Order: sequence, then structure tokens, then C-alpha cells
Amino acid sequence: MRLRADMPELKGATEWLNGEVTKADLIGDKPTLIHFWSVSCGLCKEAMPNINQFRDDYKDELNVIAVHMPRSEKDLDLEQVKEVAKEHDISQPIFVDNQHALTDAFENQYVPAYYVFDAEGKLRHFQAGGDGMKMLTKRVNRVLGKETK
Repeated sequence: MRLRADMPELKGATEWLNGEVTKADLIGDKPTLIHFWSVSCGLCKEAMPNINQFRDDYKDELNVIAVHMPRSEKDLDLEQVKEVAKEHDISQPIFVDNQHALTDAFENQYVPAYYVFDAEGKLRHFQAGGDGMKMLTKRVNRVLGKETK
């Protein structure tokens, strides 16, 4: 997915956990962070407290959506996804992508992966990997129109 590309429609979920949202719900209101994770991804679990902190710190200014992207047959177990989501306090909406519908729409190959869209739904930042919260914070602040030091 290229920078400035439009946010794909959030279609094809196996199931939504913690509420369902559509692209229309997210556009025009405020920027959106969409993060891909997997129950079998250690880096994802390590990064989750940072994402949760992010979600809580920016709750009035930023939409945060999680996408569970299975990496193997074992990752398809919905009960395990629910359990890990609860363990790691993932309270934002979770798009369970067992068919890789959204993963393919994003052309995403990584977990964890982070996509920051502006309020108009244009991709402004992408990064993959467990580190880089400073960079993610900087990019989100830029999209929010805040200067960072």
C-alpha cells in the first residue's frame, strides 16, 4: 500500500470483536491507526501495552482499530483470539481476518504492522516491527497537527 492511498473498505471480517466499524465511520472524523497483530506473534504481544497506552492517550483524537492476521492454521482459533485479546487488554474493535480479506486489501505481509490514516482516510505512515513507538508517535502527532520535540 502506497502513501496517500485511500483506506480500504473494512470488509470480509470473519468476525468483529469489541464492536464493528466501517470505513465510513472512520473518515472525516479524526485520524485512524490500524494495527495488524497475531496470537502467535511474540513481538505483537510485547508491543501491545504501547498500543494500548497509545489508544488511551489519544482516545479523543484518534480511532484505533486492531486486525488479527493469522499466520498459521493454529491462529484461526477464534476462542484463542478472544483469550489473547482479553489477556492483552485489546478493547478497541478487532477485525478478525481469517480469510486475509483485509490483509490482502492492505497488501500487508507483517505483524505487527501499523498504518496511520489522516481524517480523510489517506495513508500517511506505515511501519512494521515491534520497535519504533517513538516514530509512530511522531507520525501520529504530525497527522494530528501537533508539533513534537
